[in-house]
Amino acid sequence: MRVVTLEYEMPETRDIIKAVLFDLGETVLNFGRFNATQLFRRGARLSYDYLKSRGQPVGNFELYCWRNLIALRTRHLISSITKNDFNSSALLRGIGVKKGFRLDGQQWRHFAWLWYEPLSQIAHVEPNLKETLAKLTNKLGLKLGIVSNTFVSGHSLEAHLEQVGVLDFFPVRLYSYEFDFRKPDTRILSIASERIGESPQNIAFVGDRIDKDIIPALKLGMIGVLKAAYTNHGRELPYRARKITHLAELPSLIEGINASAAP
Repeated sequence: MRVVTLEYEMPETRDIIKAVLFDLGETVLNFGRFNATQLFRRGARLSYDYLKSRGQPVGNFELYCWRNLIALRTRHLISSITKNDFNSSALLRGIGVKKGFRLDGQQWRHFAWLWYEPLSQIAHVEPNLKETLAKLTNKLGLKLGIVSNTFVSGHSLEAHLEQVGVLDFFPVRLYSYEFDFRKPDTRILSIASERIGESPQNIAFVGDRIDKDIIPALKLGMIGVLKAAYTNHGRELPYRARKITHLAELPSLIEGINASAAP
């Protein structure tokens, strides 16, 4: 009897999504285009008035403003060259300590928040953001986290997220100033993968930047999801990436991806 061997290819399988990592600016928190110098002066005024009310030796406002502005711009220039972010709150605190400011820990955190507050006031989130995140966690059972390139203190960013009622959805939070590298360096995404407890193939990364969010996520094996924003308007979507206009579309997108994954 002749034995015939049948050869066939196994259907391609896809890993299901078990976790979602989000960029912060223009993804979870939407700031849009803004006048940075104007917001800086507002933050300078708020922090200056607070220090003055606490009896600190702040001196002339314009000198206070320019001293901090020059320090921040210089450090930002260095950061652009080295590709390492810095903690702006620690920098401003260091300047203050040298000038003789004496505050306790909570007061320094409030001082940092006052610098950030004008930016928080122009930000907005999607009206159904909490419901969207609740679907991802409660209905789909996904783990959520944040990976953000930023020089803003994590205390201030988390105070902002708490204000809009979504901080508790993100138990894993990574800020680039805590590391010697930042996106698009895939090492920060690898660390986020370890902390959230899932392999990159089981993680979707949602961000607004093709170069700093989507491409490194795809390179690491994650599913890249581009959120429409002015930062990517008119740019071509990378191969294998997905695109959404609003975060509210994310639960359905992930349900579809997971449903098509072979068991």
